[in-house]
Amino acid sequence: MVPSVFVVVDGLPLTVNGKVDWRVLPVPVVGGGVGGGVAGSVFEEVLERLFAEVLGLGRVGVRDDFFVLGGHSLLATRLVGRVRGVLGVEVSVRCVFENPTVVGLARVVAGLVGGGDGVGRGLELTRQPRPEVLPLSSAQQRLWFLDRLEGASPTYNVPMVLRLDGPLDMSALWWALRDLVGRHASLRTVFPEADGVPRQLVLEASAVELDTTVYEVAPERLEQALADTVSLTFDVRSEVPLRVRLFRSGPESHVLALVMHHIAADGWSLAPLARDLGLAYRARVEGGMPGWVELPVDYADYTLWQRDVLVTVAIRTVRPAGIWPSGGRRWQGRRSCWSSRWKIRVRRFRATAAVWCRLWWTLRCIAG
Repeated sequence: MVPSVFVVVDGLPLTVNGKVDWRVLPVPVVGGGVGGGVAGSVFEEVLERLFAEVLGLGRVGVRDDFFVLGGHSLLATRLVGRVRGVLGVEVSVRCVFENPTVVGLARVVAGLVGGGDGVGRGLELTRQPRPEVLPLSSAQQRLWFLDRLEGASPTYNVPMVLRLDGPLDMSALWWALRDLVGRHASLRTVFPEADGVPRQLVLEASAVELDTTVYEVAPERLEQALADTVSLTFDVRSEVPLRVRLFRSGPESHVLALVMHHIAADGWSLAPLARDLGLAYRARVEGGMPGWVELPVDYADYTLWQRDVLVTVAIRTVRPAGIWPSGGRRWQGRRSCWSSRWKIRVRRFRATAAVWCRLWWTLRCIAG
């Protein structure tokens, strides 16, 4: 285990019994980024986001040290899992210890992908032509599988609750929500399946129906109403992964609840969504439309990019049969060993089964 942070003190304060007085020790302060730097490749951009997500920070510089910012071995393990899930690349925890910065780990990831000295060359995240059947990303596939295995469950709901105090322009709010759905395609994506194979189906923004009902609720019942809303489940196969509820507990006291399924949003998504909703609402109140810059890519583009990365990894790392220098012989040896063990276990099972059959037949004869 590596300490998250070191604190230098002149001496350890002691109690009257001669033990360390933990109550008067200075509180460790975890820095929010010291190395700075700007991401120079697509791998660095993705890893910069993953570092910040795992560490619970708003932003991380590409030269910031993971462990100086509060990381430890357990968070490093979580980071490895996130890198595997997002980039489809297998890195070890030891690799994170040896390359604790975004720049260093991006160089390792690029080497695994086969980018060499050209990090991300040929694998830039850009808009992609849409295939007839849009597949799921690796993260979506896991959540879709869990949904089919366990059934609809609120476990994977991602709520965002906003308290709106003061005068509220209802019309502007509903238009702002429609603008938000139109901007983020993942909020209007359903996941139908054909022969057990799911796909992404992005609906038109005009096809998404939002609940525009204003629910009157007493202040003492508001918490329960929010809990009931968050616990509602989604059918991801036919239902968009967004649910909206507006509660009014007073003349100028409202609470807006946006509940999303994790297949379309995560904790990192909440801040951009809240920011875009605020911009759209202010623009609609003023009688205009939100003037935000068009998103360079959306989640469908990321899905196709991720699959390209996985294919590249497979091509670079998997060799055709017959050209393995020594691994082939090692594999053949292990296969022969497993085959022998399997035959022994089968013979033992048959012998045991025969004994039980003879015993059963003897008992049957005695009883008969």
